[in-house]
Amino acid sequence: MADLTDAQLNALRNLALKKSGAEAPFINIGAARALTELGFAERSREGWDITPAGSAALARLAGPPG
Repeated sequence: MADLTDAQLNALRNLALKKSGAEAPFINIGAARALTELGFAERSREGWDITPAGSAALARLAGPPG
């Protein structure tokens, strides 16, 4: 997996929050575009959405529970 910048990781986390129904902070457009190129996000009518690949990447970054 590509190394994500802090801005991209923050955007990915915010997109995960948005998907869960929680109020998400501002999504950095440049970071979201980079995530789209990686397949971790996609553009929608509501802005940006995390993809299944983005959710999996975020889970890998979090590591195993415990």
